[in-house]
Amino acid sequence: MNTIQDLLEKSIRNVADFPKPGIQFKDITTALKDAEVLKRTSDYLYNQYKDRGITQVVGIESRGFILGSILAYKLGAGFVLLRKPGKLPADTISVEYELEYGTDKIEIHKDSLLPNDIVLLHDDLLATGGSAEAAIKLISQFNVKETHVNFLIELDFLNGRKRINGVESIDSTIHF
Repeated sequence: MNTIQDLLEKSIRNVADFPKPGIQFKDITTALKDAEVLKRTSDYLYNQYKDRGITQVVGIESRGFILGSILAYKLGAGFVLLRKPGKLPADTISVEYELEYGTDKIEIHKDSLLPNDIVLLHDDLLATGGSAEAAIKLISQFNVKETHVNFLIELDFLNGRKRINGVESIDSTIHF
């Protein structure tokens, strides 16, 4: 049987020059539409975190919402959204960060997390680490008990992992 890493690598589409020239975009939609890959990926991620006491899964807009919400359900945890400005309806806090191709900002509701929470931050991709670093800065403002970080894909050559500090663990399912 193929490992989940093998299945994911085979099912992820590369899109050249998106969203700008020189970027090789890793498109997970081709993996998500395959029911077997989606199920096996979800089960694999659940098994990684089922014994860590996760109380909240935080997903980064927008692809982090997909597997993040599945993980929250399977772990019996809540799901918290990190969104672009103006998308959350109540009071928020925000952090601005640099992307590999520009700048952006993310927000979280001020009442999203509690100090006794054990958080799993999930996103589909770790590239330069800007959005993950910003997300961790937001999460740290709640003084949570623990933060674990998970990515479906990590682009090792961009060294984004170096920007992630102050967390209990960082896991990526596949590496390019």
